[in-house]
Amino acid sequence: MFTKQTVRDIDLHGKTVLLRADYNVPLEDGKITDDYRIQQSLPTIHYLLEQGVRLIVCSHLGRPTGPGDTENSLFPVAKRLQQILDRPVAFATDCIGEPARKAASTLKHGEVLLLENLRFHPEEEANDPEFAKQLADLADVFVQDGFGVVHRAHASTEAVTHYLPSVAGLLLEKEVDTITKVMEAPERPLMAIVGGAKIAEKIDVLHKFIEIADFIAVGGAMANTFLAAQGVAVGDSLYDKADVPVARDLLRRAAAEARKRPFVFAVPHDAVVAEKIDKTAPTRIVDFSAHVIADIESYPKRATAASGKVHAHEHILDIGPFSGSFIAGGVQLANTVIWNGTMGVTETAGLQGPIGPYAHGTELVIEALLGEFGHKPFTVVGGGDTVGYVEARKLVKAFGHVSTGGGASLELMGGRKLPGVEALRNT
Repeated sequence: MFTKQTVRDIDLHGKTVLLRADYNVPLEDGKITDDYRIQQSLPTIHYLLEQGVRLIVCSHLGRPTGPGDTENSLFPVAKRLQQILDRPVAFATDCIGEPARKAASTLKHGEVLLLENLRFHPEEEANDPEFAKQLADLADVFVQDGFGVVHRAHASTEAVTHYLPSVAGLLLEKEVDTITKVMEAPERPLMAIVGGAKIAEKIDVLHKFIEIADFIAVGGAMANTFLAAQGVAVGDSLYDKADVPVARDLLRRAAAEARKRPFVFAVPHDAVVAEKIDKTAPTRIVDFSAHVIADIESYPKRATAASGKVHAHEHILDIGPFSGSFIAGGVQLANTVIWNGTMGVTETAGLQGPIGPYAHGTELVIEALLGEFGHKPFTVVGGGDTVGYVEARKLVKAFGHVSTGGGASLELMGGRKLPGVEALRNT
């Protein structure tokens, strides 16, 4: 149950509303390549406009170098939002100062204004109170709807709430409610599929999953660190040497959990390798299952024979067919799945289409999650690379919930407080 006030709990009629959205969308040559985050903000925007508010929207985009960074201007977002809403969307060339004040002063009820990129000013990420006050002076009420940024204490997420009545938007409410429910009261069995690059970014959530999940499968570059922790030679693959002890500790904890209850922690038993990350590079499958041990307590007294080896000059770029099938089989037994992180290097396109040579593991997982093998669980998709891949494949609507927040969803799953949510009014 969401414990903060939302736009439904406050009188908005005749008010000027400052809405924090997350419009950090991908751009190519000044054009938006995917407007998922804009689309997800629409329920809140429509609700606010139905109340007859003067609506001022603020957001960040990319990692700008300063006010002159036109490549990270939100102007293309203003144009796209205008198309979607089918009504004029004014654009202010700055988010504070005279340009913002002048644009805000001319707004009428039912009109929309988008401010320029908040991160053109370093004071935004510094959570500067004076910067926040300049934002707050534009409006009567603050609405937080940018789930992707609420895990950060920035001026537009935390400091601004000290100057205005502050409530949640409908997207923020939906994100927090959905993720909290699957973590606290999922329909079991609960499965977590965790990929991506770095263990360090997912330590908290991995510990949480070991505590609550019935099946955990790891993939992506992060799995290489787990393999290295088990003594598997990973060649020239991306992995974090500093996190090998962390991976070993997680494996020990998972093994201890498996001795107490039915529980699976699956590390890849095979992989697709190549000498370089290129769609034309020859690939081969390496089976290192003899190296992968069931109980980390036996390390380093493990089997030394193996039916395959990653050579020193090779990279592990995807999980192998056995590992993909094993994960897909686990999906058939799960009623709730949390998926965060792709299984391989999905950014590499194929020779004859968007699905590259290192995306087959991810594609097999997707097929299982979509019920193509007979059973479709409720799936929550999170993480920037995962969501981006699902968006590129036009599959967003096929899943139970596709989160707009990468780091925010991970921190919420890991049990951390989100500053941008904590700062809002309680119910």
